[in-house]
Amino acid sequence: MDDKTVLSRINGLVDEEHKLRQDLGQGKISSDEEHARLKELEEALDQCWDLLRRRRAAREQGKNPDTEQAHSVSEVEGYLQ
Repeated sequence: MDDKTVLSRINGLVDEEHKLRQDLGQGKISSDEEHARLKELEEALDQCWDLLRRRRAAREQGKNPDTEQAHSVSEVEGYLQ
């Protein structure tokens, strides 16, 4: 996945997040449904941002960014802040 594809995925996830909030406000979904899906979206966004950062770091170090792969949700969510 190249940077452009990762950024496109991020934008799609953010758009879905906005739609979820809109759907909740319009009573189309329950807050439980919104919270469950938001958790999934946040995890997917964290994965995408992590991959993009690692691709950029590889490029800066003169390495091939295409060798970077997305890490699992559990790994990304387990990073220390």
